[in-house]
Formats: sequence, C-alpha cells, structure tokens
Amino acid sequence: MNTQKFKTNIKCMGCISTVTPFLNKTVGENNWQVDLQDPNRILTVSEEESTDEVEKAVKDAGFTIEKVS
Repeated sequence: MNTQKFKTNIKCMGCISTVTPFLNKTVGENNWQVDLQDPNRILTVSEEESTDEVEKAVKDAGFTIEKVS
C-alpha cells in the first residue's frame, strides 16, 4: 500500500471535523489521519488516490496542504 504524507494547517479537532467529509469522500473513511501533535500537522493518507485529488479535497475544505517527500 502506498502511503502519502502532507504538511497541513489542520490544527484542532474542529478542523478535523471540517475536513472529514472531504477526505472521507476522496480517500475513504479510515484511510487517513492527521497528527495534531506534529508541529507540521502531518496528514497521512494510506489509499492509492492521486496527490492532486488529496490536495484538492483539503483545499476545498479551506486548509493549506503541501506534499512531503
């Protein structure tokens, strides 16, 4: 399984609630998580969606996102 990581500005549980429907629709429930303890708020996606689709979902929810190598 391919895992992708992204730096975001998702900073709290309220932000998670906002982005959840967007990411669930794009990558599926239980296929993503955000590490709120990491200063870079790393979003990890464990589904084979394209980077562009994941970035679009997060941006549509109103957050910034940047692919981490």
